[in-house]
Amino acid sequence: MLRIIFVFICLAHSSVESINGDGFSVDLIHRDSPNSPLYNPYETPLDRFNNAFKRGLSRLHSFKMASSLASNAPQTSIYPDNGHYMMKFSIGTPPVHFYGILDTGSDLFWVQCLPCQQCYKQKNAIFNPASSSSYKKLSCQSAQCHSLDHVACSPGQTCSYNYGYGSFALTHGVLSTETITLGSKNTFKNLVFGCGHNNTGGFNENEMGLIGLGGRSTSLVAQISSQLKTNIKFSYCLLPFHANPSLTSKINFGSKSAVSGSHVVSTPLVPKDDKTYYFVTLYGISLGKNFIPYNKQKNVSKGNMFIDSGVPPMLLPRDFYNRLEQEVRKAIKLTPYQDPDLGTQLCYKRNSMADVAPILTAHFDGKADVPLVSTSIFISPKEGVFCFAMQPIKEDVGIFGNFAQSNILIGFDLDKRIVSFKPTDCSKQQ
Repeated sequence: MLRIIFVFICLAHSSVESINGDGFSVDLIHRDSPNSPLYNPYETPLDRFNNAFKRGLSRLHSFKMASSLASNAPQTSIYPDNGHYMMKFSIGTPPVHFYGILDTGSDLFWVQCLPCQQCYKQKNAIFNPASSSSYKKLSCQSAQCHSLDHVACSPGQTCSYNYGYGSFALTHGVLSTETITLGSKNTFKNLVFGCGHNNTGGFNENEMGLIGLGGRSTSLVAQISSQLKTNIKFSYCLLPFHANPSLTSKINFGSKSAVSGSHVVSTPLVPKDDKTYYFVTLYGISLGKNFIPYNKQKNVSKGNMFIDSGVPPMLLPRDFYNRLEQEVRKAIKLTPYQDPDLGTQLCYKRNSMADVAPILTAHFDGKADVPLVSTSIFISPKEGVFCFAMQPIKEDVGIFGNFAQSNILIGFDLDKRIVSFKPTDCSKQQ
């Protein structure tokens, strides 16, 4: 999810326990997985497909609003869930287990907290800071609070925050520090997080919090990197939308996050006033030897896309999308399938697209050519139907969503200011 309201945090004094080496990995769970707390057995593939595209458009809307505002390392996993990817973590002492949505398009790490002034319904127990011996509020006198924007002093002289997302979702609460455990033994003390007492909008009863991995110091990756005393970097490998839902993939921090070996390509991150998003430059997409440029002008604007794990489809400026879709139609010598449930989306009635879908190649700055295979560009909303996993938008800045990122090991190095890509079977990243 993109945020609408910015929060800036300076790190509290911190320490680490039970870290072997200077890096570790965590499992990722896909949103559609039965292992995920967000799994809804009553949702059809069409429901999940439509919800994924709606989340993409909400993300873009909130980005516009945000722009106007101005070696022996441990491991853990990511779990896929309906176009989102979930990460399991524990918070507090004694630890309480939660699942958070992994999001490179925002910075704040937060959970719902008692007492709730206005919380959305949550199936699992809401975090009770009074039951944790390691919980501490940040005071208005703290250096961290005085360095923040969009905060206020509550009647108890604690440092309160507001943070917003697409679809007008909002979390409001107290900036605090806590002990966080990732995986079974990767424990970090005094991580700054949002203890949300008033949370409204587009969250459902299964969502327990959100893990911001954006480019600011508020993000979980920045704080973990500080404690590991490593460069700010991380990597992940996302399973495709229609992969076996019981599988998990990995998100890596510290030394475990290196993307190396053959077939690795890298593109520079483009600095902009907004430090949260990971902006890159896409020159165009080719279909075989046929190159379709991002725009018809010779000069391409630097930072014309950003990479976002919280948005499923790839969103492209309308003119670019229309030219690309036209070439895809030409390459697939089949009659498109028309279904009122699917609107104007380009779809085909097939049991698989593997034998007919063209391989597209995204051409990023730095000669970083990234192949997009059939499972990245065609998604099945209902049995026997596959649809083009991209969508046109009115804006000039596009989003490289998680459909296109699947089966690619993607590494973000904020010190070197690069993003690296390596085609990978993410189901084997165990």
